[in-house]
Amino acid sequence: MIARTLTIAGSDSGGGAGIQADIKTFQELETFGMSAITAITAQNTLGVQKVYPLAPEAAAEQIHSVATDLGVDATKTGMLATADIVKTVAQKIREFGLFPLVVDPVMVSTSGHVLLDEDARIVYKKELIPLASVVTPNLPEAEVLTGLSLADPDSRRQAARMFVEWGAKAVVIKGGHGNESTADDLYYDGEEFSVLSAPRFDTKQTHGTGCTFSAAITAFLAKGASTYDAVKQAKEFITAAISHPLNLGRGHGPTNHFAYRHRRENR
Repeated sequence: MIARTLTIAGSDSGGGAGIQADIKTFQELETFGMSAITAITAQNTLGVQKVYPLAPEAAAEQIHSVATDLGVDATKTGMLATADIVKTVAQKIREFGLFPLVVDPVMVSTSGHVLLDEDARIVYKKELIPLASVVTPNLPEAEVLTGLSLADPDSRRQAARMFVEWGAKAVVIKGGHGNESTADDLYYDGEEFSVLSAPRFDTKQTHGTGCTFSAAITAFLAKGASTYDAVKQAKEFITAAISHPLNLGRGHGPTNHFAYRHRRENR
């Protein structure tokens, strides 16, 4: 049977992030993608123009429909928008055992639009992070959640420990927003630290990178990979997606979701 992947996140009308990026990633990695939409956004490469959070019950019913019929082999969460949605999603994940779970704490868009209200951040740490097989914050998100300034490797290791102390089985603190010459992601599973490095590209074609990365982890987990191997392969997927830009739009353009497959086919 084909591996089944579920994304619980917001819809991006521009197609570069959110549900759309997740489904594209699931398809490219040969899993059957399903979705529960938490919010509808009007956005493009120039920014987020409007956000319309759905009622928590809408997310709950979508999750119920998928879980009770199709089944789920791995789940990810993205934009959850409000505290009530976070609580409801966490409840449904526990109810249906939707694990392994990748938690991407989407808080701010590439263009700077706030996508998670302050009350929801508190609920995140209490309700959702303890369920996570792996949490995938970027540096700004990790700073918000931990209250630390993550300007150096020691502080990032401290932050990683905090996520595991909150209950996550593993964490990847993404280094794309850092100042290093390479894009270094810090992985921690409660026992060992690992650094996953990739070239840093001078490009604006980075819309949806976090969504795509976490979706790729979800797909590899659904197909049976260990958490570390799933993260490592997802790093390769997103590096390919960034390094072969589509050059769409007038702002922060989307990544290239089929670059990883094309690269493998041409080897």
